[in-house]
Formats: sequence, C-alpha cells, structure tokens
Amino acid sequence: MLKIKEAKSFENIRFFPYLSKSLRFFKYFALLGLGSNISDEKKRFRALFRALMNDKRLKILATSPLLINKAFGYEAQKDFTNAIMLIQTSLHARVLLKVLLYYELKFKRKRTFKNAPRTLDLDLLYFSQKVKKDDWCKVPHIGVKERLSVILPLGLLEGKTNGTAHLYLYR
Repeated sequence: MLKIKEAKSFENIRFFPYLSKSLRFFKYFALLGLGSNISDEKKRFRALFRALMNDKRLKILATSPLLINKAFGYEAQKDFTNAIMLIQTSLHARVLLKVLLYYELKFKRKRTFKNAPRTLDLDLLYFSQKVKKDDWCKVPHIGVKERLSVILPLGLLEGKTNGTAHLYLYR
C-alpha cells in the first residue's frame, strides 16, 4: 500500500462520498475544498452538506471521502479533516465566494491568525474553466495543484465520476 507522509487515512461517513445522479440547469460548475480541525468535524461536514442541499442557489453533484492529514502551516494543532465537493450554480465566482464565507461564519469560523485551527474552512478551488485573479477572488485557488488535501480527494472523486469532473473545471 502506498504511504504518503502527510496523509493519515481516508474515512467514509454519511454524504462523504456522495454522487448525484442528476444535473441542474445551472450555468457553472465549481470545486470546493472543505477543511476543519476543531471537533466534531464529521458532524459539522454532515450539517454543512445538509445546509448546502437546502440552498436553492446550488446543487451538490459529488463529494469525496474525508482525508485525515497532518496540519500544515501552523503545525502545533490537531490534524485536519478535508474533503472536496463538486457543485453546480448560476452564481458568479465572487458571489459564490461570499456565500461560502457566510457558511464559514454560520459554522462559527474565527480568523485569529494565519493557518489557525478552524471550525470550517471553505475554499473555491476551481470554477468552470475560468481564471480570475483580483485582491478578493483567485480562481484557480492559490497552490491548488500542490495541496495534498486537494489532490488525493480529487483522485477519488474522479474515480466516482468516471473521470468526468475535470471536464467541467480545468483549462
């Protein structure tokens, strides 16, 4: 079995992994990164999934299993739980990012210092083959191609979607 130093394990819980059998007539596809390392991460991810399923502005198409991996940046903290989520929306990238920040606040995210422990971290990783770079919104997300917390779950998500998720996202 392949061992990767920072990756500790994958876990399956309700809704992670998930695969929808239908699309909506939304204009864009987006890949979101989910992260947390303040307990109870699994309960929080399930609650987020339910909240997003009830949000009429988007449609969840697929999620990866949870990746438990070593904390990075500020390493004197608990291991991270990460996953990725493929969604559809008609919101533009900046508006979607505002929605994601709203959900971080709803789940009591506090930004005390860079790479601090967090209840919920939501990143807009890719957005419908678009490239956007301003002070507030950067798509693709900075460092997305080097992050183990994205690469490994994305590989599993691609397996679930028969390798089609990349068609909506990458340039």
